[in-house]
Amino acid sequence: MLAAGYHPRHSPPGIAWTALTAAVMFALAAGKARTGKALENPVLRTEGRVTMIDGTLATAVLLGLGLNATLGWWWADPAAGYVLVYCAAREVREIFTGGH
Repeated sequence: MLAAGYHPRHSPPGIAWTALTAAVMFALAAGKARTGKALENPVLRTEGRVTMIDGTLATAVLLGLGLNATLGWWWADPAAGYVLVYCAAREVREIFTGGH
């Protein structure tokens, strides 16, 4: 999209949905981490970390959408996709290297 110069349009309902998604993910992550700690459950604590990453990714998308909608920075929306690619690649690397 960046190389082709495609200018995506923004969607107020899409922006609202992404904002809601980010807020819910962060709240859910905090709840999972707190409950995992209280129960001494490492799986639930790890799930809290994963959900925190989901919230961070939703925030990156929201930032791209918001910059496109408010400032006309058409490139911000597709550039946010690179944040997602980076995070995915980092997670894959961690899976295959055992977190080292």
